[in-house]
Amino acid sequence: METGNIAWMLMASALVLLMTPGLAFFYGGLVRGRNIVNTIMYSFMAMAVASVVWVLWGYSLVASDGGGAQAFIGGFGYLGLSGIDGIANPDAMIDVIFQGMFAIITPALITGAIVERFKFTTYLVFLVLWLTLVYAPIAHWVWYGGWIGDLSGGNGALDFAGGTVVHINAAVAAVAAAVMLGKRRNPGLEPSNVPYVVLGAGILWFGWFGFNAGSGYAADGRAVNAFLVTNVAAGTAALTWGLISQFQYKKMSAAGVATGAVGGLVAITPAAGFVGVMGALAIGLGAGLLCYLAVQMRPKIGLDDALDVFAVHGIGGIWGALATGIFAVAAIGGTSGLIENGNVDQMLTQIIAVGATLLYSGIVSLGILKLLDLIPGLGLRVSETDEDQGLDISQHGERAFVTDGAD
Repeated sequence: METGNIAWMLMASALVLLMTPGLAFFYGGLVRGRNIVNTIMYSFMAMAVASVVWVLWGYSLVASDGGGAQAFIGGFGYLGLSGIDGIANPDAMIDVIFQGMFAIITPALITGAIVERFKFTTYLVFLVLWLTLVYAPIAHWVWYGGWIGDLSGGNGALDFAGGTVVHINAAVAAVAAAVMLGKRRNPGLEPSNVPYVVLGAGILWFGWFGFNAGSGYAADGRAVNAFLVTNVAAGTAALTWGLISQFQYKKMSAAGVATGAVGGLVAITPAAGFVGVMGALAIGLGAGLLCYLAVQMRPKIGLDDALDVFAVHGIGGIWGALATGIFAVAAIGGTSGLIENGNVDQMLTQIIAVGATLLYSGIVSLGILKLLDLIPGLGLRVSETDEDQGLDISQHGERAFVTDGAD
């Protein structure tokens, strides 16, 4: 890798890392004031725990040769990054760094479904198990020689930056967590800090340029295209959400428009290295509409996915993965989609990848949560007293805002 590419990939990695604090503000503003610190800490501790798990065994399970189990999981050849020399082979270390940032934000996305009622110490254990048993296998399937990469004549699913690996994966785990936890004692209150929501969405939008444009591992024309279509899809989805809200309620919600932008960013993620501007417009329009409708429907289902993780990351991710198969352009990513060349095989591959991610992540995530709930001293849910008091005080001994502090 040339020095210019190395410089770009280090910057792209830093941008992806910044997305997790952005997510912390985005989620933190959506919860009640007494749970802001706890919600932010979910994301911040994902940065800490995932960074350690990734270098000790996570990257090895994702990227090394799994031998006879290669189709399903990597091996132990890179435990503790053994055999990876960042001085002699910076390309290999760049891969460790960049992909590690994806491993950080993915479990943090799940926390939008568990806010205001999940035990923080149990969450730390969940992070380790989920990264090991769910994230690592699916990342290996899609990006490192696993079975999804062998579909469609070896072409595999088109997932440029993590539609399946990151967004659908986290979203279905969020559903499993919401099912296991049950509803909050008093759900449905309005966001406590809308400026935090918009700030967080803005940081996410900014960081997403590294997320998508960096996924080609080069400072080249494909990165330029990924940067452009990322911005176009986000803007289109935000505008779509805002206009629908204005038409329905005669008001354009700031939190809603911010959520729409995130939905567009989610949807363009798998497609960013494969579609052009017109495809990005269609993807953003679809994301704005579909995610808006999903958020409207969620209360009717009765599932307390508190911050609509599945409605945004699940529906947006599914739409984006399928839309990649529809709008892919060979001149950009080397593969044609349905519109350009009637590529039905690629579309079937996209469907299989989506279905496999939903099924595996849902089942294994549910199993992990069930196990943690049965272990004495852990359990999933805080007490009613702690929930009523707020998790900032009960779990951390702090408050987000102190208006009566000492001089």
